Amino acid sequence: MTQLYTKVKLYLEDNSKTWEEEKDKLDNIQLLDLGDGNTFINRWEVSGLAKPTDEQLNALEAEAKTIEDNNRAVKNRIREYPSLGDIADAIFKKEAGDSTEFDALATKRTTIKNKYTKG
Repeated sequence: MTQLYTKVKLYLEDNSKTWEEEKDKLDNIQLLDLGDGNTFINRWEVSGLAKPTDEQLNALEAEAKTIEDNNRAVKNRIREYPSLGDIADAIFKKEAGDSTEFDALATKRTTIKNKYTKG
C-alpha cells in the first residue's frame, strides 16, 4: 500500500497543480495520522479542485507504487555507492594511467544498480 501523500501529489499534478504550491498557500492541504497508521485528508482547500474521492486516489495506486519503489531504489543506491572522494581519486589515477580503481568502481556501480532496479 502506498502513502496517501504520494497519491495526493499525483492527483494534484494530474490536475495542473503541485503539492508545493498548495502547501505554500497557508497549508491548503493537511494530511493527518492520529497515531493509528491511517492517514487521511484533514483539510482540503484547493481552489478549483474538488477533494479526491477514495476511488480517484485508488486509481493512482500503481503509479504511486512505481514512484515510491523508485525512490527507495535511489536511496538504497546512494547508501551503497562509493564516496565522491573515492570516485575523484579513481578518476585522477585513471588519468595518470592506472584504471584499476576506476574499473572496480564502475563494476560496483553496475552491481548496485542491478541490485536496486527502478521500474
